[in-house]
Amino acid sequence: MPRFMFRNQHKRSPVLKSGAAQGDALASSAFGGSVHESIAKIVRILDAPDDLVTRFVSGGEGIPQCGILCIAGLSDLNMINEQIVTSLQQAFSAIRHAEKMSGQDLFDLLNKQFLSVQKYKITPSLDDVLVSVLSGDTAFFIDGLDQVLLIASKKWTGRSVEEPQTEALVRGPREGFNESIETNIILLRRAIRDPKLRFDTYRVGARSKKELVITYIDNIVHPDLVQEVKRRVETIDIDDAPESGTIEQLIQDSFLSPFPLILHTERPDKVASAVLQGKVVILLDGTPFALIMPTTFVSLIQSPEDYYERWHIGSLIRMLRYFAVVISLTFPSLYIALVSFHQGMIPSKLAFSIAAAREGVPFPAVVEAFLMEFTLELLREAGVRLPKPIGQTIGIVGGLVIGEAAVQAGIVSPIMVIVVAVTAVASFAIPSYSAGITFRMLRFCTMLAASMFGLYGIIMTIIMICIHMSRLQSFGVPYFTPMAPFFSRDWRDMLIRAPLTMLTKRPKFMQTQDEERMSDERGGQ
Repeated sequence: MPRFMFRNQHKRSPVLKSGAAQGDALASSAFGGSVHESIAKIVRILDAPDDLVTRFVSGGEGIPQCGILCIAGLSDLNMINEQIVTSLQQAFSAIRHAEKMSGQDLFDLLNKQFLSVQKYKITPSLDDVLVSVLSGDTAFFIDGLDQVLLIASKKWTGRSVEEPQTEALVRGPREGFNESIETNIILLRRAIRDPKLRFDTYRVGARSKKELVITYIDNIVHPDLVQEVKRRVETIDIDDAPESGTIEQLIQDSFLSPFPLILHTERPDKVASAVLQGKVVILLDGTPFALIMPTTFVSLIQSPEDYYERWHIGSLIRMLRYFAVVISLTFPSLYIALVSFHQGMIPSKLAFSIAAAREGVPFPAVVEAFLMEFTLELLREAGVRLPKPIGQTIGIVGGLVIGEAAVQAGIVSPIMVIVVAVTAVASFAIPSYSAGITFRMLRFCTMLAASMFGLYGIIMTIIMICIHMSRLQSFGVPYFTPMAPFFSRDWRDMLIRAPLTMLTKRPKFMQTQDEERMSDERGGQ
């Protein structure tokens, strides 16, 4: 087994899970007094909000009193009335003339005969009760019982399952994650019906206490990878994690690198594929974006659609993406270098055409390129921030109008408009949005190097980028895997997508416990 895999690269002192002991009010506390005292304690902590619903139900002399506490708007009040209050009233009617009974006896009776709820848990912790109630669950109290019954009753308005907005495919599933972590878990369970699929739950955010789930397949993933992901999650100590991007920044290996070291996606099929490869996925409540780790440079170029089409089509599209990465990074800088330093490398007819197009342009090629690229980035950002119908109009019409006006005014040459347009189209072909932004940033570095040193500057910049990427790791996995270090078997799914009959094993660099994903009889390996 290679020694570099899954080493502890994350330097941060371990702390308690976020949300554990945040003051005396949230410390673990046993219940055991009267229902009124227990509910009054929670009401005082929450400062008696208007949407807090409390209800007391008495069964008469000798029968312990019960109480219900929930928050309107987060909890399903109809479900509470039909499945809890009604069941409780039926139980009291049945035992009205019974002898005196304890709180534990009443709970056992409700649990065995009358209570019709599907999902609940029992806890003695005040902290658990507060978090559950604030999450939409219902707290059920019984006089004399030192524990609280937390009944699942969440119900709030949310977005339905829709097609992913950031990762559109021509062929493939149309389902995407939404902001409900329960819905996202259901989508994954539908995709992977494996009894070894695990969902380990954490709470992150000392104040928000959002639910975070670490997902993996127990008998596939390398145990050290799971432990490392859990260790990093346990080090998170922050008031709130509003989006999975916050988690990504807190657990990634290097915050200085512009390259994404954790892949994010809102596609359940992409997450399912990653889990089946032996990777670990993080889901966070309140966001549709899941985090996949570890991540390599190759995985940023791959798309789920590569595997839904025949291998000839998938390979061609993937090679086009690699070509798009090269164009996005170097095309404007090559134009600057050739026009400013290496005119002799341009064919004569093309050189005359470029010279004629640049006649009358008052700026050198580097100023011309920076001006157009900066304008394009402004249009792109404006199109994203504006309402969708207006944004599309701004992106298309604005680019055409500004480009045509700049050429007519003699500020830029027509060839420069073509170069910038081709570069923009190439950057859109990169599947990962974060990777696309990274190459857009590095494009300005190569342009600056080309303006000073020509082709030598471009070459040196690319070498420095490659050196930087070769030093990166994502959860102990080198970023350039399987190129450096070299895994010949994994090259079948790198530059091209080999036929599925040749992809019978999981990626070797993942060091999975079960390497086989297709039998040799079907795969022919």
